[in-house]
Amino acid sequence: MKLEIQNGKFGYGGNAVLQDVNFELNTGEIVCLLGKNGAGKTTLFKSMLGVLKPLSGSILLNGKPIEHWNRQQFARLVGYIPQARSLPFPFTVMDVVLFGRTAHLSAFGSPGKRDRILAGECMDLLNITHLQHRTFTHLSGGEQQLVIIARALAQQPAFLIMDEPTSSLDFGNQINIIRQVNALKNNALGIMMATHSPDHAFMCNANVAVVHQGTLRKAGHANDIISEQVLKEIYGVDVKVRPLDDTRLVCVPEV
Repeated sequence: MKLEIQNGKFGYGGNAVLQDVNFELNTGEIVCLLGKNGAGKTTLFKSMLGVLKPLSGSILLNGKPIEHWNRQQFARLVGYIPQARSLPFPFTVMDVVLFGRTAHLSAFGSPGKRDRILAGECMDLLNITHLQHRTFTHLSGGEQQLVIIARALAQQPAFLIMDEPTSSLDFGNQINIIRQVNALKNNALGIMMATHSPDHAFMCNANVAVVHQGTLRKAGHANDIISEQVLKEIYGVDVKVRPLDDTRLVCVPEV
């Protein structure tokens, strides 16, 4: 299955933020989206989720324009994970994960035994089953973000759009989230993850897309795209890209 953008032009009120965007996300791959603040990453995600209508061009899900999909059907196939944040009400972790089953329920339906089993499987996949009876608002930031990922997995989507899932988390929780995201690749999910850390792409052995100067400029494997020149161009800082071992590169900022 494929989520594809063809000649996309995206923006607000007729004013383009991004244009000439051509891109595809396939199941079974991770794409890290890089770009400085204000480059258009959120605009791109809103468009891919059907929240923002393209100014021109097409966004296709499995070859069909996303505006032609029933919203419930679309929600079953494309999940969204926002930046780390809390919920305003004291739901249990199980309740929050079960919210992910909404797209599979009838208008007045409620989660049944099968839904609870599936929610449990999603928590088990992320090693958070022990949290299921805890109150969501009492969890740490890293634990909350894992619960939100479990909620998205409960949708049983083909694709996950992740908007800086490690934002506002401490270093340890960032590493844990990236490890879990990397493991999800084995579940045949297509994952697109915005991040401000190029190292995340190396850690996930991922593909990379770069949003810069109003378009999607580069796309390919992290080892081929992330270079000292590209990082200088995107972020305006000097960064050395060095081998850590035979299989992975790391970014070392100059100070």
